[in-house]
Amino acid sequence: MNFIPFNKVYLTGKDVEYVQAVFNSGKFSGGADFTQRCNAYFLAKYSFNETLLTTSCTAALEMAAMLINIRPGDEVIIPSYTFVSTANAFAVRGAKIVFIDSCIDNPNMDVSKLEELITAKTRAIVSVHYAGIACDMNNILAIAKKYNLFVIEDAAHAINAFYKGRALGSLGHLGTFSFHETKNITSGEGGMLIVNDQVFSDRASILIDKGTNRRSFFEGRTDKYEWVDMGSSYRLPELSAAFLFAQLEELKLIQNKRNTIWQKYYAGLKELEDNGLINLPLIPEYAKHNSSIFYIVCKNKQQRNALIHQLNQKGISSAFHYQPLHLSPYYTSVSSDKINLPNAERYGECLLRLPLYPELLNQDLEFIIKEVNAALTEL
Repeated sequence: MNFIPFNKVYLTGKDVEYVQAVFNSGKFSGGADFTQRCNAYFLAKYSFNETLLTTSCTAALEMAAMLINIRPGDEVIIPSYTFVSTANAFAVRGAKIVFIDSCIDNPNMDVSKLEELITAKTRAIVSVHYAGIACDMNNILAIAKKYNLFVIEDAAHAINAFYKGRALGSLGHLGTFSFHETKNITSGEGGMLIVNDQVFSDRASILIDKGTNRRSFFEGRTDKYEWVDMGSSYRLPELSAAFLFAQLEELKLIQNKRNTIWQKYYAGLKELEDNGLINLPLIPEYAKHNSSIFYIVCKNKQQRNALIHQLNQKGISSAFHYQPLHLSPYYTSVSSDKINLPNAERYGECLLRLPLYPELLNQDLEFIIKEVNAALTEL
């Protein structure tokens, strides 16, 4: 039986060549030629103010928490339906995580619930662009401005996705991206911090270099190379940057292939939605997504789990996604708060992701669509 994996990294053909170039150069630590090429690409294509390649999106989020000086007792609002890194980056600095529910029609945060969660201790809002689909950023930014809060975009899924024509990651004070192997473009593991507010620029360069003034020293702005602040080893190695640059050169091709697959899924499964059996992704008018994920929302957990089982029997790998963080063993062990977030819980129980990668064969795609239709019609 032919097995269709859930994900497969797209290799461009230049990957090995560029990695070999790093070996030839003898410069393996971050900040060398391929790091500079990647940064130049992002700045030119998306008009980001400043980019710093990091070892992961988690690392970029941790830097963001440090840059806004999160301290014990501060409150940070994040969606419950997200990956644990979104919360961990702030929780490790002592922040109280305040969870917000998802929208009833998509997994992003329900902005209508935002103001009621803000207190005198609130410091930041973290907007997570699930599946590369933009949050309602104008309203988030307006509320943040009203209450003098920071906005950090967790754009882990959202490279080459837009809000009203502006690149996601460029709208908040800070933005973060992931280049994990499950994302549209990858360096294996890796991420990026976007510094949109210039006030954070110098300190960001210190935090990424273990708390040293390395950049200022090499730029001749100080005569000593020394420890000046907190920090860690967050910089992406040059080998990973070389792999990432090979991906960036093929981003248009990768994106076109993913978009075609996403659209075929939507068209092929639309009848199931019309018949009330599932819900398909809803794309707000302000969002241009990047086909990061194709998901369906089943009617209940039993239907979803049965569908996973039936697809697996046919050699098709599929996957549910996040379990709501407000129900997680860790959170419930440290908090006595009883939170009711019905939409996040529904996505945790009912959302299912289907295989999506550039080399997914059309015959395999059609087979997946046929089997999903057949299974859900019977369930």
